[in-house]
Amino acid sequence: MTGPTASSATGPAAGSDARPRGLVVGVGASRGVPADEVHGLVEEALRDAGLSAADVVALATVDAKAAEPGVLGAAERLGVPLWTYGAERLARVPVENPSRAALRAVGTPSVAEAAALAEGGELLVPKRRSAPSGRPAGATCAIARLGSRTPSTTAVTRPQRT
Repeated sequence: MTGPTASSATGPAAGSDARPRGLVVGVGASRGVPADEVHGLVEEALRDAGLSAADVVALATVDAKAAEPGVLGAAERLGVPLWTYGAERLARVPVENPSRAALRAVGTPSVAEAAALAEGGELLVPKRRSAPSGRPAGATCAIARLGSRTPSTTAVTRPQRT
């Protein structure tokens, strides 16, 4: 797969000068990470940056994590689709905080920052790690304001906000 996957595109029509206000949260996750950890990290990052969960239009990640229950659960709790990208596409996105561990695990030096920036835009919150008590971090996230072009994604899931 060369691009992301979304059943509904968000943002302005192609050629529009309107700047979307939507936020994309890129998420990286270890296998088996709980949804509470991913969702808590996202909520904390939004709060610390003075941003609202209501402005989040999607969670985004690498294809290899598309079925990860913790990532899917966080998207469901936020009521947004999960956009996924191939590792080769994410590897082409310039990021502030590349990771050798991500490169070894999923084939791209960045998941969270690259997924947040994959459709263009401005990085608002660089990669952050979760801080679970008594064990290593199981999730990362980064937040970007969606760029001016319309995303070409297909949603993995389209949960409803509760």
